[in-house]
Amino acid sequence: MPDLDHVLAGEDVGPADLGRAHVAATTETPHLRPALHFTPRDTWMNDPNGLITHRGRHHMFFQNNPHDRVWGNLSWGHSVSDDLLGWQELPVAIIGDEHEGIFSGSVVWDEHNTSGLVTDGEGPLVALYTSAYEGHPVHGTQQAQSLAWSEDEGMTWHKHPDNPVLSRGSRNFRDPKVFWHPPTQRWVMVAVEAAHRQLVIHTSADLVGWTLASTFGPAGAPEGIWECPDLVEVPCEGEARSRWVLLMSIGSHGPAGGSGMQWFLGDFDGYTFVAENPEQVRWFDHGPDQYAAVSFSGVDGPPRVMGWMSNWVYAGKSPTRPWASAMSLVRELTLDGDELRQTPLLPPTVPAELDTNGLARGFGAWQLRGVLPAEECLITLSRSGPDLRTSLSVHRVQDSLIIDRAEGSIVPVHEGHESFRIPLPEGPVEFRLVEDHGLVEIFLADGLLTACVQTFPSDAPLKVEAVGVQVALEGLSQETRVGG
Repeated sequence: MPDLDHVLAGEDVGPADLGRAHVAATTETPHLRPALHFTPRDTWMNDPNGLITHRGRHHMFFQNNPHDRVWGNLSWGHSVSDDLLGWQELPVAIIGDEHEGIFSGSVVWDEHNTSGLVTDGEGPLVALYTSAYEGHPVHGTQQAQSLAWSEDEGMTWHKHPDNPVLSRGSRNFRDPKVFWHPPTQRWVMVAVEAAHRQLVIHTSADLVGWTLASTFGPAGAPEGIWECPDLVEVPCEGEARSRWVLLMSIGSHGPAGGSGMQWFLGDFDGYTFVAENPEQVRWFDHGPDQYAAVSFSGVDGPPRVMGWMSNWVYAGKSPTRPWASAMSLVRELTLDGDELRQTPLLPPTVPAELDTNGLARGFGAWQLRGVLPAEECLITLSRSGPDLRTSLSVHRVQDSLIIDRAEGSIVPVHEGHESFRIPLPEGPVEFRLVEDHGLVEIFLADGLLTACVQTFPSDAPLKVEAVGVQVALEGLSQETRVGG
């Protein structure tokens, strides 16, 4: 079987090893392939899974249909990176079948082999994921948590013979995020009873046998199913302490319509999460296109998270070919008092070169920086193609920033979700905006407010126009497009 280093070296592993069917595109859209945001080569993708940094290499598994660019046949795709900026897609990791979809989950390094899954050498990588059964002769239509392990850096996986290792007899028990809790010397799994809007916490000594510890919720936003939880310890800036943050995705009624994410600040003792204010609604991202963001395991220091840059309302309408969907940039989390700061990981920048028409050329991704004044101001990002001009506007009006993408795409993907509002603090507000072939991420007040928004613009150079505000346009040096 091929190992990771052989695949990365470009050695031929053969179509059987790839475990995928390449999709023949009808009308390809290379101009929509981003430079910094990961996209699969030619298939469907949604939630990031099993994010882990191990032996200096970053692994991203993800919900993947290996056979098409639409949702279905869910398996775990796999990609790796040396810098969290450029990603290389690898063979499909864990493959589903007609009776078992491989839904979301996580990967940890069982360094001390607490699971007993290997007989010699170092401990394995262990994946805990949701088995979404359909017409299964034993498990019917329930969702339960299963285990697989890898002894070759995630290239091949062995499913545990006693799967599922944790079942509640539920059709909506899913999305396990697992981590080691040093004070209690136990593994902790946070998962959800999605329809009940409830976090379910289990603990284990060996990753195989699990004991119910506590539950949390419903809380926060009053509507929308819960999915893809993550419980992370976040350092407090300027202090020698940390607090616990619970990330939770909601399937509807997000801040900009459709799916979205919320977060809770609180304390965790290894068994029970207690939110500081469980009724308060805190949005992780104010845009429509940030979902299922979870953290990388194996990271020392502030947590690093990555999410799916789409929305369940219109994800299936994406005009990109032959792939569908992208991931957001990796963000680092810290706490400024009781506010969550998100800092994007980006490559170095260089000043942009504009031609005589004010068009930016030479890079695939761009960064805008500046300070929004307290007064009304407007920034427009546009591309004028042969047949169609597309544009996205960023408009400050008093205490709000209004993002309008009604004219932002070559096809009307986002009907009913064209614009949204971000509440702003009083006075001038520092901002940073990253634009990557139509994918836009906005960071306000040094990352205390963020918004992800996708567009599908014309195939033409970017033009930035600003009224009432000065902006600096910079090229991001990462020019190689990922995913294909």
